[in-house]
Amino acid sequence: MSILKDFKKNQAALHREVIIKNGRENFREYCNRINPDFFKPHRSFQDTLCHTMQAIYEKKLINPKTNKPFDICIINLPPGFGKSYSAVLFATWAFGQSIKNQAITVSYNQTLSTRFAKSVRDAIEDEEIQGDEKYFVVKSFFPSVKIKDGDGAMNLWSLEGAYMSYLASSFDGSITGMRGNIGIIDDPIKNAEEALNERVKEKHWDFYKNTFSSRMLDGSVQFIIQTRWATDDLAGKLIKEFPERCYELKMPALDENEKSLCEDLYSTEDLLQKKDTLDENIWLANYMQEPIDLRGSLYAGGFKTYDVVDEDKFERIISYTDTADTGADKLCLICAGVIDKYAYVLDIYYTDESMETTEEEAARRLDLYNIREAAVESNNGGRGFARNVEEKLKKRKNRKCHVTWFHQSKNKQTRILVNSSNVLEQVIMPEGWEKKFPEYYKDMMKYQRKGKNEHDDAPDATTGLVEVINGDVKLRRKATVLKRRLFGL
Repeated sequence: MSILKDFKKNQAALHREVIIKNGRENFREYCNRINPDFFKPHRSFQDTLCHTMQAIYEKKLINPKTNKPFDICIINLPPGFGKSYSAVLFATWAFGQSIKNQAITVSYNQTLSTRFAKSVRDAIEDEEIQGDEKYFVVKSFFPSVKIKDGDGAMNLWSLEGAYMSYLASSFDGSITGMRGNIGIIDDPIKNAEEALNERVKEKHWDFYKNTFSSRMLDGSVQFIIQTRWATDDLAGKLIKEFPERCYELKMPALDENEKSLCEDLYSTEDLLQKKDTLDENIWLANYMQEPIDLRGSLYAGGFKTYDVVDEDKFERIISYTDTADTGADKLCLICAGVIDKYAYVLDIYYTDESMETTEEEAARRLDLYNIREAAVESNNGGRGFARNVEEKLKKRKNRKCHVTWFHQSKNKQTRILVNSSNVLEQVIMPEGWEKKFPEYYKDMMKYQRKGKNEHDDAPDATTGLVEVINGDVKLRRKATVLKRRLFGL
């Protein structure tokens, strides 16, 4: 009996060693043993999540375009799928890989950042219950991972044998006295209201650029975990600014066949009920990871772009200017070359500067891009603007650009909606226009088909450009202009 008992004991010990070895090497196996009630083999989305996080950490997820590893991992998962919890366990697993790792985590506010920090710390300090072979703890896999004695702060602490291992902060806090090679930002946006709040999103971006990223060490990896609320939320801006560095792991609750991503977390029936019950914007953002400002965007189909255009083929070189109606509006001047009623955009001047500044700058650009026909809406001071620009062109000895103004009497919103398909068809942007004209790009792509829009200056001017090309706007030329043409002046 004792021989059999010893044999079983040895087998159990060998089995345990295999489990521990696998968990040390494989983050998914580690999660399975830390919490087998949540991490289950049949939950295939957990395979994808865990393997992706490990591949980013080990720099094995390579961007084929650059042949360099992605270093920013953007994780978009529905609520209840354990994305934050997975990040907590990842931090503990990473410390097991090397106690020299330094992790900085950022949460929505100080309360949540403390909670995240406490979860990481508690997981490291958790003691194993002898005899329970189902559950393992961090110390089972990494006995050397211990919180340094006397390091009592919840949001800032070190491991034994290391200096400054972990710091938790929020977007209202600061990151001082420590640098990290692992950065985790967890759910920066609280709700739909914040998703549409430009100040909140700008605050997040400023914090990322000027605080968070400045504390990241060379060769660091970052995990941005969030619901995709808006195209210009933190995840969206990172994808836009650093497309070659970002790997986006996006897993909607329902697949293309309207089947649940994980039936025992959310059944298909339950998700379909939520889809029918919830406000569409909330459903799309929370469960399908579709930004709420993109779904109803008038120009969601996207614009055509060009790399190089033969300017000798231009039949007309025109511009359209919509001056600022009120103090909150912006002047929008678009320069374009026309070929077969297609407008190849050359330049966009989009600003809220004063008329004193914009008149001189408008004249400079009209001259620079060799504009022949410059149309200006005469509403709300546009006539005076056009006359002043014309005078400034004369001072530049430019008599080839004919500045004309007209009164726009049609309803602005109706014009924009009716001409939206023509705009997408006929206006061709230069490649990289989202970076060349960022404010214009933002206001164009966020313009909603329904509901109130904060800014309509960009769509209004772009619509006007197409109206000029299609002859919907008739520009009356002054006698002096006609004389110039007759006498070749």
